[in-house]
Amino acid sequence: MKIAILLYVDMTALDAIGPYEVLSRLPGTQVLFTGEMRGPVLTDTGFLKLMADYATSEVSDADILLVPGGPGNEAVRKNAKLLDWVRMIHEGSQFTTSVCTGSLILGAAGLLNGLRATTHWTRMEMLREFGAEATGERVVEQGKIVTAAGVSSGIDMALRLVQKISGDDLAQGVQLGIEYDPQPPFDAGSPEKAPSHIVQLVREAMR
Repeated sequence: MKIAILLYVDMTALDAIGPYEVLSRLPGTQVLFTGEMRGPVLTDTGFLKLMADYATSEVSDADILLVPGGPGNEAVRKNAKLLDWVRMIHEGSQFTTSVCTGSLILGAAGLLNGLRATTHWTRMEMLREFGAEATGERVVEQGKIVTAAGVSSGIDMALRLVQKISGDDLAQGVQLGIEYDPQPPFDAGSPEKAPSHIVQLVREAMR
């Protein structure tokens, strides 16, 4: 099972690392952290760097493609070389996946037209611009394309993939192994649940 994770400047680290922690536990897995060039990639906080061990020119196929989101998605959507690479990997993938605004990259590559998909709740209108039927669901499966909503939902998405590939027992075992049992101090993880002034604050911060 070859998993290609796209890294790019100003991506959100958890979008990639959350699913990685789950998917890397599939038996016989090879994970390829892939960037336009080899080397360290600065994430959106400006502090953390992830290492691209492979350039896109060195990766021509993968069983699973994972495209994370983050502010840098805008530059990727304008990068014809990276969009061509996403389309090429998608051609032979078993699953093509995204987390958060990574789905906007899939949309820019022309992969979501007419499909249901999700993204971060502040970017639903942008997703519709790519011909997708945007939904607030946490994980959306449309054939081999699987999109996850904002940041932390990538873990949920990855657990579903493990379930589909290797069954319930392994998926539950991975969930228990990483002790994924969220108990946050507030029930404010979606715009429907959070106080209205918090929703507005986050909207303004993400403009």
